[in-house]
Amino acid sequence: MTFAEAIKSGFKNYVKFTGRASRSEYWWFQLFYILCLIIPASLMMGEITSGSAGLGTTLYYILVLAFLLPGLGLAFRRLHDTNRSAWWLLLSFVPFGGIAILVFLCLPGTSGPNKYGAGPFMTQIANTFE
Repeated sequence: MTFAEAIKSGFKNYVKFTGRASRSEYWWFQLFYILCLIIPASLMMGEITSGSAGLGTTLYYILVLAFLLPGLGLAFRRLHDTNRSAWWLLLSFVPFGGIAILVFLCLPGTSGPNKYGAGPFMTQIANTFE
């Protein structure tokens, strides 16, 4: 999946918590999220030195809220691709549990169908014929 396709798919399926997502879809979307936060974060740095909250802080929180559901849905689907339940995300509340989640998100998906559906590649092919 390309960068643009991953962004489009992430926002198109922003409340879809079923199915599977490929590694490329997940990581391209995360890169886009980080790139979107660079400008507000740099504005916030200037606000920290001046001691007042302004446009950067507001924009930052708006973007975080805008990406919350798409990112969560994508993380669910990514874990499903590795044949794991999305309940594993609760591990991030345990000390060092985020490291395990990061490893799970980096692992390749199961080849062929698993209990969460057909592979992301097969789903993508089926969607092109609809």
